[in-house]
Amino acid sequence: MKILHLDTNHELLINQLNNLGFINDEDYTSSKDEVIAKIHKYDGFIIRSRFSIDKSFLDAATNLKFIGRVGAGLENIDCDYAESKGINLISAPEGNKNAVGEHALGMLLSLFNKLNKADSEVRQGKWLREENRGIELDGKTVGLIGYGNMGKAFAKKLRGFDVKVLCYDIKENVADENAKQVSLKELQQHADVLSLHIPETPLTINMIDDTFFNQFKKPFWLINTARGKSVVTEDLVVALQSGKVLGAGLDVLEYEKSSFENLFKSGVTSNGEVSRSGEEMPKAFRYLIDSENVLLSPHVAGWTIQSKEKLAQTIVDKIKAKFC
Repeated sequence: MKILHLDTNHELLINQLNNLGFINDEDYTSSKDEVIAKIHKYDGFIIRSRFSIDKSFLDAATNLKFIGRVGAGLENIDCDYAESKGINLISAPEGNKNAVGEHALGMLLSLFNKLNKADSEVRQGKWLREENRGIELDGKTVGLIGYGNMGKAFAKKLRGFDVKVLCYDIKENVADENAKQVSLKELQQHADVLSLHIPETPLTINMIDDTFFNQFKKPFWLINTARGKSVVTEDLVVALQSGKVLGAGLDVLEYEKSSFENLFKSGVTSNGEVSRSGEEMPKAFRYLIDSENVLLSPHVAGWTIQSKEKLAQTIVDKIKAKFC
């Protein structure tokens, strides 16, 4: 079987597939059209998020038996169409779940203790102790929306704290010893912290909007290490301004490209502002940048040295189990 690798990954991925007898070709620079012109030669390909895998791509892949995505989600692939053609879809959410859990916890503790604000002030020679008095996680109720690999990993990290963990998921009976499954309404009644662990689907795009925020009984803290398009940024800004959301840790943003490799869809405007399709930086994003109670990171929650290796190993193991 011949496999085409479209993104760079940990070296073990190709090395172990070679050892298993697969023929591995690498192409990290060709355009999508150039790849489409030769994809019929391959039984499988492995990608991260370089470009979308749509019907035209899949129609050209006449010998394709599997797609391996070195990551958790499959939203850059037309999954229904691929499955209708008998193509196996292989992803690796197990590979970076621990990294995501640790990142979410790190963001939450940083927000509670104002670490980003305090660090910036000390670097400017400011020694403001009372202004940086933090709050403790113990005694809080943490609500998780989505209780799959990522949600479970975060809940496991919370076991060392005196907290109550609630989870909401569209699937039934996903609770375990680390979280109690409840309705969305019950979660919104009790949560002091909300952490998102949901994939990007038609149900989750723009799910976290003004109506959603106002259904919470108490002001709460928001952590999003899942997908940026789940949160309507303009509505989040209104919630931050009103105090409904006390602070936000955002590893993902509504404005990300679908490839996850860049923030906006085009480069930089003449005045130096990052642009999106020729427009200046959205005002809502400017507000997030300037807010002391907002913590931002560039979609790296699952992006650790260890997870790079574990993601690759997971893909190898799944290909081996299916085709060897």
